[in-house]
Amino acid sequence: MLKLENVSMTVNNSNGSRREIIRDINIDFEPGKLYAITGPNGGGKTTLAKVIMGIYQHSTGNIYLNGEDISQLGVTERARCGIAYAFQQPPRFKGLNVSDLIKIASPGIDGLGLRKKLRDVGLCPEDYLDRDMGPGLSGGEAKRIEIAQVLSRDSIISIFDEPEAGVDLWTVQRLIGLIVQKYQDNPESTAIIITHHENVLPICDEIIVLEEGLIKLRGSTEEIWPLIKNDVQCKMREQCRGEVCYEL
Repeated sequence: MLKLENVSMTVNNSNGSRREIIRDINIDFEPGKLYAITGPNGGGKTTLAKVIMGIYQHSTGNIYLNGEDISQLGVTERARCGIAYAFQQPPRFKGLNVSDLIKIASPGIDGLGLRKKLRDVGLCPEDYLDRDMGPGLSGGEAKRIEIAQVLSRDSIISIFDEPEAGVDLWTVQRLIGLIVQKYQDNPESTAIIITHHENVLPICDEIIVLEEGLIKLRGSTEEIWPLIKNDVQCKMREQCRGEVCYEL
C-alpha cells in the first residue's frame, strides 16, 4: 500500500554544514494494520510523518502509494491521493467553524453524521458544531476535532501524530478505540500512530523504533514491546507517581 524506499532527509545547519534527520528508511506499510512509530525525542518520528504527508520534502529515495511514485507530489496532491494527517499540535482556522471543517473532510455528511462524529470523540454537538476553530478552543478540544475530521475522511493512509497529547486518559482510550475500530483489519486503509504512550503501543500491530534518524527496531508488537516497555514512561510519571493526570 505505502512503501518507503531508501528515504533520507538532509537539512542545512546555520553554520553551513548538513545534517541528516532521517536516513535510509525502508518500510512497507500494509493495509489493515496499525503501525506505531516510537523512539526518543528528536529521533525523527514527526519528520518521517511529515515526509510521508509531503509537508517536508525528502532529499533522496522514493515513496510509493499503491505502486505509484508520489515522491514529487506536494501535500495537497498527496491529500487528494488519500493520505491524511492529524498534527501533534492542530492548526487553528479562525473564521471556520467545526461543522465546516468536518464537511471539508466529508462533503456528503448530513446533520446526523456530523453529530455522531463529535459524540464519537466525546464532544457535545450542540456545544461545538458552530464553534469557531480559532484560538478560543483548548488544545484538547482542537485535538479531538482534528481526529474527528481525519476519521471522517475515506483515506488510504491516516497519520496520527501523538493523538494522546493534551487529552485525559479517558479521551485517549476513546480516541484510540475509534482508530482501532476504523483501521485494524480494514483491507482498504492503514493507520500510522506516532506515540510514546504505554497504553497505545501494545494495541498496535507493528512497532517501529526510530532513533537518530534510523530504524533501530521493527517488528510485531509481540516481538518489540517486551524489549522497550521498561523505557516507555508517561511524561508526567515523576509528578503524578504513576497516576495519569493529563490536562484537557
